[in-house]
Amino acid sequence: MAKTLIEVDLSTSPYENDMVHNRWHPDIPIVAWVKPGDDFVIETYDWTGGFIKNDDDAADVRDVDLTTVHFLSGPIGVEGAEPGDLLVVDFLDIGAKQDSLWGFNGFFSKKNGGGFLTDHFPNAQKSIWDFHGMFTTSRHIPGVKYAGLIHPGLIGCLPDPKLLETWNKREVDFIATNPTRVPPLANPPFAGTAHMGRLAGEARDAAAATGARTVPPREHGGNCDIKDLSRGSKCFFPVYVPGGGLSMGDLHFSQGDGEITFCGAIEMAGWLHIKVDIIKGGMAKYGIKNPIFKPSPITPNYKDYVIFEGISVDEAGAQHYLDVHVAYRQACLNAIEYLKKFGYSGAQAYSILGTAPVQGHISGVVDIPNACATLWLPTEIFDFDINPSAAGPTKFLTGDIDMPIAFD
Repeated sequence: MAKTLIEVDLSTSPYENDMVHNRWHPDIPIVAWVKPGDDFVIETYDWTGGFIKNDDDAADVRDVDLTTVHFLSGPIGVEGAEPGDLLVVDFLDIGAKQDSLWGFNGFFSKKNGGGFLTDHFPNAQKSIWDFHGMFTTSRHIPGVKYAGLIHPGLIGCLPDPKLLETWNKREVDFIATNPTRVPPLANPPFAGTAHMGRLAGEARDAAAATGARTVPPREHGGNCDIKDLSRGSKCFFPVYVPGGGLSMGDLHFSQGDGEITFCGAIEMAGWLHIKVDIIKGGMAKYGIKNPIFKPSPITPNYKDYVIFEGISVDEAGAQHYLDVHVAYRQACLNAIEYLKKFGYSGAQAYSILGTAPVQGHISGVVDIPNACATLWLPTEIFDFDINPSAAGPTKFLTGDIDMPIAFD
């Protein structure tokens, strides 16, 4: 049986666990060393460290301090890994902690993080999802049930000092182009809530002042939210510091492509059983600047979809040039309007798109001026038929159940 290298106690704060951190910095100490070929288990908190509760009140989503996240387990050092290598990570298995068989999905307030459709859903809301083996259902969103594809939303290696400096400069410079924007363009370093693992004293304070926030994906991997990165996947991460410094967290039970609600998957605490290896000099051998991966051979077996198209013309009718972000947003909004015809609220429909295994595709980026993006919604996740017909939609839901909302 594989050894558990990092354990988490969900009844205690992640700040009390010195094998957890919430910033990226090369000085964060390695908490466990392994050899190439070793396999082991890592436990993780949910990305908020347990702040979001299993209840019917969205105040916790409204009030969460986003400077604290994400809480990551690690860093793990691999003997012999050197800068320029590739760290090979095999996901042998992933699951939920047995004392926490539930997860949450949420929309952040526009004033506190926002999200992909924040102008349409500016207030905090959440839905709670219960796990039934490989399936999940929600008391807040009736009429749907789907198989999970559990994956880490966030995994990557520590940056070296040069890479960290690059991140901080470009993101702080970007913020300066519109410093009063709500939500902000990016998240600068913030020492006040930094958890630097086993780093202490003046060294801890110095590193916390420049530690990169964990919110975006970057060259090392990070918060990529790739739903197909599940059991059976193999990842190849660039190594920047001796040992690699592999850290992970932000586990999702299920997610749609794009994680469009920001807190957009079914977030959960859990564990990963992984195996590691090294490709010496792999970054140069394969010309790799960002991680690459092999997808999971296990995917939810849905075969029938309703596919929604969006083009790069925004809600106000303004034309954008081959803008895939605008096009995918329109595809999502079109899907939400469609699901409302069956009795879902806009929030329930939005949550389904964030949590169900929907597929997002870039369908065209050459036909000026409009990019085309599509959202593939599996019909088999619903308890009723959502396909278009001459008879028109039947409102299967009465509207007496909705997601909790917390106003600013």
